Order: sequence, then C-alpha cells, then structure tokens
Amino acid sequence: MELRIRDVSKTYSNGVQALKDVTLTIPVGMYGLLGPNGAGKSTLMRIIATLQEPDEGSVRLGDIDVLREKDQVRRTLGYLPQSFDFHPKARAERLLEHFAVLKGITEQETRREVVESLLRQTNLYPVRKQKLGTFSGGMRQRFGVAVALLGNPKLIIVDEPTAGLDPAERVRFLNLLSEIGENSVVLLSTHIVEDVEELCSRMAIIDRGEILLEAEPLRAMDEMRGRIWRRAVSREELPALEAELPVISTKLLAGRTLVHVYAESSPGAAFEPVEPELEDVYFSVMAGHHGRRRVEAGAEAAS
Repeated sequence: MELRIRDVSKTYSNGVQALKDVTLTIPVGMYGLLGPNGAGKSTLMRIIATLQEPDEGSVRLGDIDVLREKDQVRRTLGYLPQSFDFHPKARAERLLEHFAVLKGITEQETRREVVESLLRQTNLYPVRKQKLGTFSGGMRQRFGVAVALLGNPKLIIVDEPTAGLDPAERVRFLNLLSEIGENSVVLLSTHIVEDVEELCSRMAIIDRGEILLEAEPLRAMDEMRGRIWRRAVSREELPALEAELPVISTKLLAGRTLVHVYAESSPGAAFEPVEPELEDVYFSVMAGHHGRRRVEAGAEAAS
C-alpha cells in the first residue's frame, strides 16, 4: 500500500496559496516532509487526514479515494496533530480505553489487551494510573502516539512531533516512531532536519506550498559531495562574505562564526571541503542552489 498525492492545490479565502500542484508518492515506511513554519506542511497533513478539502487534485491510499471515501480512510488512519490536548484529570489507561471504544474495539478482553500492549509499546505502562496533567511533554506525545496506533492503522500522520521535547524525550520518541514505521505508511511533518535524517528513508522539502526536492536523504547528501565548503570567520567579516559567496548556513563555534558555502569548486584558499549533512541539502535547496532538476525527474517517475 502506498499514498499517492497528485496535483493537490489549496488557496485560503485570504488569498494565501498554501499548496501548489503537490505531487508525491509515499511508500510504506517513514517518509519525511521537511520545511519551515508556514510552508504548507500542516495544510497537506489535514487534507490527507480528511479534515480539509483541497481546491483540486487527488489523494489515494492504495485503492481508497481519500477525498471521496473519508470513512474508509478514518478506519485505517492514525493522526497525531501538531497541537492536541487531553483532560488533565483523566488517567492514561482509562482515557486510552475510551478512545479504543470510539475506534470500535468494544469487546472488553480484547480492548484490555490492546490498551496494555500500546501502553507498554509507548513505555507508559508504569504510569498508566497517573493523570495526564502530570505528564511531561514527551510523555504526552507518546500517549498521543498510543491513541494514533489504535486499530493498527495503515496510514499514520505525525505533525511536528518533537518540537519542544528535551533531548532524552526526543530520543525516546524517535525510537518509538522508527518501530511503528515498519508496516505502515508513516508521514512525518517537521521543520527539524535531524528528525528526518535519523528516521526517514525518503523525504520531500516543501516551501511556500511547492515541493522543491523529493529524494532519499543519503543519496541527496552523496550528490552534494564536493560542493559544501567551510570556513570560520569573525562576525565583522560575515556581511562581506555573504555579499560575495552563496552562504547557505552559519553557526557559532567557540566564539567564531562557522560558515557553510555551496560552490562547485573551492571558493578560496581559506575554505576546506566538508562531508555534506542533510542540513546542507536543506539550506541549499531553500536557497535555490540545488535540487530543481531532480524534483522534476522525480515527479515524472512518480506519475
């Protein structure tokens, strides 16, 4: 089963075009949708989750027409939105049982087994009697995943799941996502490059409603080898360097600014070549230095 998105567009009443002819083919496994805030990620997620209608285009999950057969989609959909909340006085086990009933798991013994299994899978079983208001941010996210996994969904949508998590909770959460991506289509929407680099075998970069690149992260990094150059500069040197060269990113290191430049050959004796990371791919694409040709080839292959 795969998710096929074809020529999906959406313009809001205020004139903002959130999506422009988005075409993607998403196979079983973890798939990353990477882009800045406001890029159109959440709009696409809501359309796939049957919560919003596009102006035009089609979405199919296997043989299911997502836009016309919403009930069928919802029976096999797990959705963890960017913002959600649960009653703080509800206890985790009881509330998960309630959602299981809503999902159609009405036989008591079966429901008990499903709830226990999901609480163990999300490492929440030891705190199953606690009120959700006492949970940390990461624990609430893991409980959201437990709700999303009810009914063994074939399509799982996870929108900005690690924003605001501390490093330890982020690692636990990413490990959980990697486990559930083995038998389902899992669409991970995020602006955090590291989440995609660590989890996803395929990805797309979206900005202003358009897909700029669709690729395998490892191959995208490999294709940039020899084109990323690094140099440490002072803060005073940076403006002149940015005016002269295609700087794609800067970061502070030991009080100096570490500059990454995209160039087909060495931009100067002071620069050294570096092995590209997915962050370099992302910033190069966003700056318009890399990827357009490969997007068009990928779109042809997917159609």
